[in-house]
Amino acid sequence: MYKGNLLKHLRAFCQTARLGSVSAAADALYLSQPSVSQQIRALELELGHQLFERQGQKMHLTPAGKTLLELGRPLVDQFDALPDEFARAFGRLDTGEVRIAAGESTILHLLPSLVQRFRQKHPGIFVHLHNVTGADGLGMLRADRVDFAVGSMIEVPDDISYRPIYRFRPVLIAHRDHPLARRGGLTLADISPYGLILPPKRLTSYTLIDRVFQKHKLPFRVTMEVGGWEVIKRYVAGGMGISIVTSICLDDADRDRLVTRDVSQWFPKRTYGVVTRKGAYLTPQARRFIELMSPELFPEPDIGGGAEKS
Repeated sequence: MYKGNLLKHLRAFCQTARLGSVSAAADALYLSQPSVSQQIRALELELGHQLFERQGQKMHLTPAGKTLLELGRPLVDQFDALPDEFARAFGRLDTGEVRIAAGESTILHLLPSLVQRFRQKHPGIFVHLHNVTGADGLGMLRADRVDFAVGSMIEVPDDISYRPIYRFRPVLIAHRDHPLARRGGLTLADISPYGLILPPKRLTSYTLIDRVFQKHKLPFRVTMEVGGWEVIKRYVAGGMGISIVTSICLDDADRDRLVTRDVSQWFPKRTYGVVTRKGAYLTPQARRFIELMSPELFPEPDIGGGAEKS
């Protein structure tokens, strides 16, 4: 097999593995379906192993196929990125795109200043933000539909890398007329009876709060589940409950209309950082964005009204 053909065959194989079908791979590569099938068959003959099993309309990797994907995908990615790498080596990287997955709260509160800084330094690089939940973001990473994700993780799967960069304190927020707003020496037992407004159970914030109350053998009551810190803050300001949020989502206007109490005595600080697939090739554009993510951009804000340990 000529080396040039090997690269073409590997590219056809990797696209089919990523997209799950020959027809989708053919569309992505601007080739005919018979051409993609022929290239995969040639690769199987050369290596002496079957690479795919067909189940209905879907193509599934065999054990040999999984091994080849692990070895071959970085090679194809690096070869395809050679023009960008060459431009980067000479300091002329000013085109291309960076694809980032993040949750709505991260997009609203953490990424704006980062994106603005990146755009000022690299105005020719297109930034594509995908607003997704944590599970969907991991799916996009595994399918190579994004370069990396930005968010918070508690449990990190074996095939994923998580590098924390920022830390933020947990904060209890309440309406100014709420009974807890006037209570001194607040304890976790004081918070327990009051209805909480929390994100959906599938999200990290809910899981962290649930673990803390279980650890202290205290019940807690959720009166409302809503997505996004902005919505939660509005409902708390309307007197419909209390919540525990991360300090990055609070601004001066929130501190005027809400009572905020530092509850980091019980609830752990939230880390936010870069999430990547292990072994994935990061484009020069993606690496330049990550290089800008300095912890100094988000110093921890002062939170008034500390609480006491129960």
